[in-house]
Amino acid sequence: MTAQPTQTGKIVISVDAMGGDSGPSVVVAGIAKSAKKNPEIGFLLHGPENVLSKLVAKRRVLDGRVVFRDCGDVVTMEDKPSQVVRSGKNTSMWSALESVRQGEAHGAVSCGNTGALMALSMMRLRKLPGVNRPAIAILWPSRNPQGFNVMLDVGADVRADAKDLLQYALMGASYARNGMALNRPRIGLLNVGTEEHKGRAELKEAHAMISEFADRANFEFVGFVEGSDIPGDKADVVVTDGFTGNVAIKTGEGTASLIGDLLREAFKYSPLSRLASVLAITSLQRLKKRIDPRRVNGGVFLGLNGTVIKSHGGADATGVSAAIKLAFTLAQSGFAEKLAARVASTAELEQDAAQSAPQTEK
Repeated sequence: MTAQPTQTGKIVISVDAMGGDSGPSVVVAGIAKSAKKNPEIGFLLHGPENVLSKLVAKRRVLDGRVVFRDCGDVVTMEDKPSQVVRSGKNTSMWSALESVRQGEAHGAVSCGNTGALMALSMMRLRKLPGVNRPAIAILWPSRNPQGFNVMLDVGADVRADAKDLLQYALMGASYARNGMALNRPRIGLLNVGTEEHKGRAELKEAHAMISEFADRANFEFVGFVEGSDIPGDKADVVVTDGFTGNVAIKTGEGTASLIGDLLREAFKYSPLSRLASVLAITSLQRLKKRIDPRRVNGGVFLGLNGTVIKSHGGADATGVSAAIKLAFTLAQSGFAEKLAARVASTAELEQDAAQSAPQTEK
């Protein structure tokens, strides 16, 4: 371990340098991009110091802004979460989370194995009191003025009962307030139709619970929404179980990739179409930036005693920088503390609802 440089007043982000598909060089390039954009960020970098120190030394913008945590083991994409929990103490992922647990960093970022990261996060940081199942929240490009919608859960747990979905709504609303500056976010519950009689029993129960708590929790409940509303402007936060959310996000990624391939193919079809692509280059670049998944790279683990951002395993420097920016933004807003207070209020809201229920039945 090297001596810690002076980082007074900086928001420190703990970064697992070894989890990505492209290795630590891309992660270091990503933190350098973040450092260049924001002088208020400091970094704890976890991995083999002899490798990382050489990469950091090539980036002058990182001078005096990186503390190394030397660890020789790496969590691979093939490792089972249970295996990592048992024997992963010397890994860069474990170390990155431990820095948050010890209060050395305001949040952690990793490109590594999602299942292992969630399992270790739950073990080292623990769930917030009252949270049954943590959730992963992502930003989805949308027609809303803010340009993105929040969607959760997208894969932390394939199951979710009515109470879990209520907690997701509360946590999603808090995320939208602190990450997107929406004072009164609109919450939608994903279903196979917008009619209240449709859907599974737990969805109907969740609909009633979320509707009951909306005013007191300071969000607007727009009711059931459909898959077409995920990128729409009907809701700011879309709530669903992890199985459905994960299928939706993977479908969206695949569709975006297909559209990109078809556009390139269409513009290569003839000399005239190639000319058209040159004439439309500015609009195409604007479209590419608008739907670029790297700009919103980073799923937030909600419901834990600390902020953890899961970056895409295949993220490039731009994607890593975006994940770090998200961690910085949430830390700057005091999101972890505000979320803990919001979850704690769930019990009070439930008590209020329980007390008022007999009166409404009369």
